[in-house]
Amino acid sequence: MVGGFNHNFCYQGQTFHLQTEDSGPVRARITSLLYLGGTIIARQNFDYPDWRELPDLTARVEAQMKSQHKQLLRDLHRGAFDDRIAAVSGALPAGPAVAEPPVQEAVAAPEPELEALVRAYLRAGRD
Repeated sequence: MVGGFNHNFCYQGQTFHLQTEDSGPVRARITSLLYLGGTIIARQNFDYPDWRELPDLTARVEAQMKSQHKQLLRDLHRGAFDDRIAAVSGALPAGPAVAEPPVQEAVAAPEPELEALVRAYLRAGRD
């Protein structure tokens, strides 16, 4: 079982929490959840029962977790969840989407490569 990733991000003046975790090979599911406050804004699941017996299971799961985590972040910053956010919070604040550095470092033990990729992505969004 691969550890999870947890990050807080600012988007449109609000703080969102993005969490990705692996349920382990018995359940064989990777779940990513995007929260605003205590409300789930988006969920993405990936089931991998066919991978259970593969010798590179851990590497595959970790790669999928990183990819899924980054994709939800990209989707957030391109406005894919704006309607859901507006429904939950009442309205999106006016102004352009601005990627800001994480409000809080990873809660779980940070994965250096993912941390670097997330930071690079956020920096690129400010240019």
